Amino acid sequence: MEQNAGSGEIKIAFLTSSDPRNRRVWSGTFYCLARSLEKYCGKVSCLGPIKSKTRIIGKLINAASRLALNRSYSYGGSVWLAKRHAEIVSDKLIQERYDLVFAPGAATEIAFLDTDVPIIYLSDATFPLLHNYYPKFSNLLKTSIRDAYRIEELALKKAALILYPTEWAANSAVSDYHVDKAKIHVIPFGANFDKIPNREVVLKREKSDLCRLLFLGVDWERKGGDIAFETHLELEKLGIRSELIICGCIPPQEFLYERMTVIPFLDKNHPGQRQRLAELFLASDFLMLPTRNDCYGIVFCEASAFGLPIITTRTGGVPGVVTDGQNGYMLPLNARGVEYAKVISSIFHDDRHYSRLVRASRRIYEEKLNWDSWGAAVRNLLLSDPTRQSTIGGQ
Repeated sequence: MEQNAGSGEIKIAFLTSSDPRNRRVWSGTFYCLARSLEKYCGKVSCLGPIKSKTRIIGKLINAASRLALNRSYSYGGSVWLAKRHAEIVSDKLIQERYDLVFAPGAATEIAFLDTDVPIIYLSDATFPLLHNYYPKFSNLLKTSIRDAYRIEELALKKAALILYPTEWAANSAVSDYHVDKAKIHVIPFGANFDKIPNREVVLKREKSDLCRLLFLGVDWERKGGDIAFETHLELEKLGIRSELIICGCIPPQEFLYERMTVIPFLDKNHPGQRQRLAELFLASDFLMLPTRNDCYGIVFCEASAFGLPIITTRTGGVPGVVTDGQNGYMLPLNARGVEYAKVISSIFHDDRHYSRLVRASRRIYEEKLNWDSWGAAVRNLLLSDPTRQSTIGGQ
């Protein structure tokens, strides 16, 4: 990534275990974080991906644990992997002078890292929030739980600045790890699209004759695909012809039905597929995503950018992105298709209500759910701290 003209002189080591240039990693958030830092703060050098044979061993241990004990070994958050990654990162850091280490989702990499370079740590959740909330962080071995707490505690202590996109995550860092509130800042993430349609195009959005519900997610079950399907059927019982557009996964056979479109996957690394995804946002009437668990939901930022009203669940960090009555509505976790259909029906039958949601969705995107706002906020944080002003050229 090249330095943006006019950016400061700060040299940032962008630390991730995976490749931040790959837009499939973390839904493209690493890629957008790096671009925003480069635009607003300085020159970014990517230290990832970090390749280590240690991870292969961890996968084998996990497979054996699941087979023998029916429990998962979270090797990605293990102390021994953290120590090995710290060695690798330390070798990378001494090869060039850096003013700042920016470590998104890299608690494992910084927990045992020995460096004098200031560290900014970013995440969308804490382990206590994830444990038994996400399937990936459930049914873990006790050793994995202990390691996860220890690594995150060390990472949070080591970071000079900690960034979260929601109060949900920030509050956990304070209550579960007793982190000083002064070094925690909540800055929402943005929409992971290179080209966002201009405001005039978005505000021309009108409902279609066929109520089009866009279900966008790679995990049918975790994202509430069965509830989206129920909603599709319930809308038709209410006399509203609807279409369910599923993008990112293939639903189980029993959920196939007329007026359903299934697009197994669209890769944001591919320009043509990115464009097709943008067209789906513009052609749909609602983003229908009754997610079971979410730390944030970049897709909600993207829907807001396109003025697409969101119908989702009040869970996890979702309230940090979706505001009831503005860019959409959140229903209780136990709501099913009947409840979702009633909400959608009331909006779909009210042109003025729908238009207000479109305008408010775009406004929320322009005010806070965009990467320019994120980058400017981070730059202001650096400038506001006298101990870090010199690292960005005193600008």
